[in-house]
Amino acid sequence: MEVVIVPDAAAGGELIAGAVVDLLRRKPDALLGVATGSTPIPVYEALAATVRAGGVDVSQARVAQLDEYVGLPAGHPESYRSVVLREVVEPLGLSPDAFLGPDGAAHDVQAACEAYDKALAWAGGVDLQLLGIGTDGHIGFNEPCSSLASRTRIKTLTERTRRDNARFFGGDVDQVPHHVITQGIGTILDARHLVLLATGEGKADAVAATVEGPVAAIVPASALQLHPHATVVVDEAAASKLKLADYFRQTYAGKPSWQGI
Repeated sequence: MEVVIVPDAAAGGELIAGAVVDLLRRKPDALLGVATGSTPIPVYEALAATVRAGGVDVSQARVAQLDEYVGLPAGHPESYRSVVLREVVEPLGLSPDAFLGPDGAAHDVQAACEAYDKALAWAGGVDLQLLGIGTDGHIGFNEPCSSLASRTRIKTLTERTRRDNARFFGGDVDQVPHHVITQGIGTILDARHLVLLATGEGKADAVAATVEGPVAAIVPASALQLHPHATVVVDEAAASKLKLADYFRQTYAGKPSWQGI
């Protein structure tokens, strides 16, 4: 996989936003897979700035959710639907009709999972999927030991992930749901291009295991090694445990092959 080491989170955001802009210029109706959490915010901010400056037309663009909490009431500010609308759809001026996401409040959650997998396929598939990574190597909410062939499904969150996410619920871990709908690893691998952004020293071990370790269910993100076009963008802190850091700096310095292989 390509590993691009950038100075800081802002530089990573600018780099990935540029890749999205290039994609939309080639394919105006591209389907963008979006992640939530604090890590991708610099990407969305840089992309919104480009849109406001008239640098790209997003009128036909579409976005797809990576995951969703189960059981939060409609309109809850920390549901991932609300977060994506607030941080991506509204700043980019997209229509809510351009948004695809699973129904975390469905009476039949399993049916909602299956329906979302079908909806992604009917939409033509995800062109570029933005990913973050957990400190334990999870992507989406595919926790350690998730099947590498898994499809969209309901998952139980580990206590570690619930503690990590408590900051979005006022620091109260008891308010964090126990279950989520997540695209499975197999579903994620269906995207044409995977772009993982990781920043901070706390992600260094997970990044090293993902990039340089074996493909193993204990590190779900390591499945990116199986993808024909995966790009990992990391700041210096997140790259600090990479044995091949100097090689990556020389090989991919600011010039990943965004347009495919």
